[in-house]
Amino acid sequence: MPLARSAEAVAGEGPPRAATVRRSRSPRGQGEQLREEILLAAERLLIETNDESALSIRAIANAVGVTPPSIYLHFSDRNDLVFAVCERQAKEIDMVMERAAAEGSDPWDRVRRRGLAYLRWGLANPEHYRILMMSRPDATPERFVDQRLSDATGLEAVASDIVLAAEAGIIEAVADPLREAELFWIIIHGMVSMLVAKPEFPFGAPDDLFDAMFDLVQRGLIPRS
Repeated sequence: MPLARSAEAVAGEGPPRAATVRRSRSPRGQGEQLREEILLAAERLLIETNDESALSIRAIANAVGVTPPSIYLHFSDRNDLVFAVCERQAKEIDMVMERAAAEGSDPWDRVRRRGLAYLRWGLANPEHYRILMMSRPDATPERFVDQRLSDATGLEAVASDIVLAAEAGIIEAVADPLREAELFWIIIHGMVSMLVAKPEFPFGAPDDLFDAMFDLVQRGLIPRS
């Protein structure tokens, strides 16, 4: 049987199928580059859709130009990939808070500025925040419940400024500054969570809510004469 077919025979089969564009196999040593491309593509999808469900393995693979199995060479499952995307954002929270704190006039003002920056970041990135801070425990990788989460939320820095604020007489001395920092985080997390979950409720302007909350916290820590 001849290998070549006539033009008439080919024409009878209808229009050719569009070829699926796939990238060639990455050269040895470029696995980290592909992993980065996967994370960037997933990040773009999350920002564009503001919906975690849009991050399917197939959608991300198509965006990168690889097959779905290629994703699993770098991430154990979809959940691992989703949290890897948000892990990058967790580092951004800390940087945003530190930039805000650098403009503080005193230690207690630095605490306030960190908290306000945290609130604003959470509201500007609601889906990232929901995944990082509001996912079910059984869906959260272990690496998000250890010291790295504490580092990302700046607890040590806040605790240090609480000590300095007490030494300056701005607030009352506390027995456990780190515990106070954790309680402050819980309060702000509650604000972010409510504003993200109930955007239609008339809470008022987020910055005004934060100022009222911070004033309440400060009144509880004013040195007693």
